[in-house]
Amino acid sequence: MEGIIDRFEGEIVIIEIDGHTQDVSKSLVDPAASPGDVVDLVNGKWVTNPEKTKNQSDRINRLAEELWEE
Repeated sequence: MEGIIDRFEGEIVIIEIDGHTQDVSKSLVDPAASPGDVVDLVNGKWVTNPEKTKNQSDRINRLAEELWEE
């Protein structure tokens, strides 16, 4: 399963999964994770996926550039 970290609220991490948000205990999320990171559920823990995070960031930057060009 894959998600994107939306935000942190105390000991809860809000992860967007398939367009819906899910509250996850911070203890189940990679401590190095940040909002916007793509995370994968591996053996019950959410771990960051640097390659997917970079691809997602690059895609968002391209879309933003296209918006400013118009």
